[in-house]
Amino acid sequence: MKITKFGHACLLIEEGELRILMDPGNFCATPDVADIDVILITHEHDDHCFLDSIKTILEKNPRAEIITHEAVGKKLQEGYMTYTRIQDREEIVRKGATISSHGKEHARIHKDIPIIANAGFLIGKRFFYSGDSFYQPQVPIEILALPVSAPWMRIEEAIEYAKVIKPKMVFPLHDGMLKPECRGSSRMLPEKLLTPLGVEFREAVEGSVLEF
Repeated sequence: MKITKFGHACLLIEEGELRILMDPGNFCATPDVADIDVILITHEHDDHCFLDSIKTILEKNPRAEIITHEAVGKKLQEGYMTYTRIQDREEIVRKGATISSHGKEHARIHKDIPIIANAGFLIGKRFFYSGDSFYQPQVPIEILALPVSAPWMRIEEAIEYAKVIKPKMVFPLHDGMLKPECRGSSRMLPEKLLTPLGVEFREAVEGSVLEF
């Protein structure tokens, strides 16, 4: 498996012959990528699902299949885009690689803000990204994309989440709202507290390519 981080929550995941683009949002430049098979979207917020970016990506990848849940699908249809619906705990296979959906709800931001739908995705039965949540899929996870900065979380929660999931390795995600020079605690603390537990921490900034 090979993962390229474009920024914030946008990733290119290459599993065997399958090329997946995840969460193209407005907190990073629209990735200039070709030969995309699947676009996965965890939820409807613009930093994960920016219609202008998706349209640009589809112009270069007209055969790409968008896979997401119904709430995001409604937003896509308003932009005249089609999608394949996936439900919680459903598993699909594309080019021999498995994709399964886990979880239904976005983490709470504030009691006065309605909770929207959110899906985490497990790819190749190895790599998991929870979207905007700390959902626990109750299956073994080898590689975890760890959210490190958001209005709905504290860094303590991120570290405790990783301790519960017990992956072999984590890398930071959802950090587009942090200036590069202000990322210290989102890197130093997870590495310091997770490494003694046998969890490897790898840095991932814009342009990082991780191979497993």
